[in-house]
Amino acid sequence: MKSKIYYLAVPLLVALAMCISIWGPEALAKYKDQGILDRVHTESVENAGEGYRYQMNSNEKLYILSCCLSSQTFPESETSAMAHEADAEVEYQELEGSYAFVVNRRGPSGREITDEQIYATCNEGLELLKGKGILPEQVREVDASSYDVTLYSAIDVLEPRNNVAVWKMSLSNSQKNADKANRLMDAYIDADDGKIYEFYVRTPLLWEDIDADALVADWADYMGLEEPLPYELDNPLLETTPYFRKYVFRGMGNGQTVVTLGFYEGINELFLKVSR
Repeated sequence: MKSKIYYLAVPLLVALAMCISIWGPEALAKYKDQGILDRVHTESVENAGEGYRYQMNSNEKLYILSCCLSSQTFPESETSAMAHEADAEVEYQELEGSYAFVVNRRGPSGREITDEQIYATCNEGLELLKGKGILPEQVREVDASSYDVTLYSAIDVLEPRNNVAVWKMSLSNSQKNADKANRLMDAYIDADDGKIYEFYVRTPLLWEDIDADALVADWADYMGLEEPLPYELDNPLLETTPYFRKYVFRGMGNGQTVVTLGFYEGINELFLKVSR
């Protein structure tokens, strides 16, 4: 009797397994679809909307900025007053090649330092530079009443993920007749970490008081850069002042960034700028 039941049960179980394997997945899919289709579903995602952000090291960021700035005319205080006037009007600058330096009209995205924070951030940076002996203690703090700020994006057009957001800070045009002694005149400041890439600053120092090699080495340490490479060209006509030294930092690929430390005699303005 048991064997007869066994022989009848086996074919039934086999047939049931075949039915489940054929129609089961389809029925299960329809059941799941009923709970998904025509309904709104929400899901919490960390950092939603921010997207992927490519991280560059300090040498790479400096290189991108230098490429974007290399064709611009920099304000150089009274030594080039016309450059001051022209630069104040520039809101969009497309440079030679594949690099662009554009005003960020959308403003900080939430990751960058805001226009309210940039003054305090700049003052913190100035204090760090003073502590390292890069700037003299006499350099005065910046404030919103005396300085203008603009947020820029330096972009590698062919590789847009290679971009650097920077704040440009300049002594306001309304301060033309103000005492400029020991004042920061212009600076480019990283909008992410507040590091000061460039500066033009009035100081009580003379060029002979400045140890250029030590100053640039300290600035490179402050920026988190690799040590500079030897600069091969020695052309005194490269700058509008005879008082300068140039240094080379590794960039991206085979590219290099040239950093110039210079001094305008008469107005006692020390500057550090980047270029290709």
